[in-house]
Amino acid sequence: MTFKTYAAARIAAACALTLAACATAPGGRHAASPGPDPQLEAKAQAFESFMRRGRSISPEFSGPSEVSDALAAGASYEPVALESGMIAYAALAALQEPRFVASVRATARGRGGPDLARRLAIQPDSIGDLPGARAAEARASAALSRQGEALASGGKAVKAASYGIQRQAWAKAKVADPQARLARVKQIGGIGPRPSGAVLYRTAAAGPVGGGTGSPVVRRGVALAALSLLGSRDRAGSLTTEPKSAMCLRLAKLNFHQCLASAGPYYEDIYCLGQHAMIDPGRCVTEAAVR
Repeated sequence: MTFKTYAAARIAAACALTLAACATAPGGRHAASPGPDPQLEAKAQAFESFMRRGRSISPEFSGPSEVSDALAAGASYEPVALESGMIAYAALAALQEPRFVASVRATARGRGGPDLARRLAIQPDSIGDLPGARAAEARASAALSRQGEALASGGKAVKAASYGIQRQAWAKAKVADPQARLARVKQIGGIGPRPSGAVLYRTAAAGPVGGGTGSPVVRRGVALAALSLLGSRDRAGSLTTEPKSAMCLRLAKLNFHQCLASAGPYYEDIYCLGQHAMIDPGRCVTEAAVR
């Protein structure tokens, strides 16, 4: 497949993934078993680490080694883990809302905790009935939107650089050993980023709250936050995945790999990086925050 025929391959891949999604039952292979609060934090940390590393990619490239390093940064997420991490990150943002936290704890003290936990595990949308839940949703939505918009914005700068850099001789040269480069990118993506919690809560709570929309991902995140407060982590498995966002992230990663497989010179690698490792997953996160 050549770079010129790559767009057609994207359409075929999208169709194949759509069919696969229809054949996957809810709570299927994308679901992840919940763990104690430290594990919830670790999932959110992995999400925040990738988003921070991705948006730190500079559009100023001076040679192949910088392109290689940037590809490694852009490749460092695994779609299922990023999806569950995104929902966990929404949960941690929701936990910054005092009224919501107080209402869940009051329910637990009133012996309504088990009933609430059972209901949320089956119907996460019912989280909106709790006092303070709408404000918690607004926090979660805003936190995810900030992350997604920042990554997509950085990707636009990198994508623009792929056009301007074509005037430089090194950027027009063919990538050395492209098969090894693609194999390395796939290997990095399978491992994913290492969690780093130093700035997790600061980023989850920073910035304006805005108005939440109660999207499926946001509702799952807020419900997951409630379950963590109730000590009902054993009921959270179905809340760590959402079909639409799962499809979006998987397609972004597949397009990234297919783009690299058909790329030739280094400037095309930069294009693949900006569009499919930054803009696409950034949009996935932003859309998950609002709809």
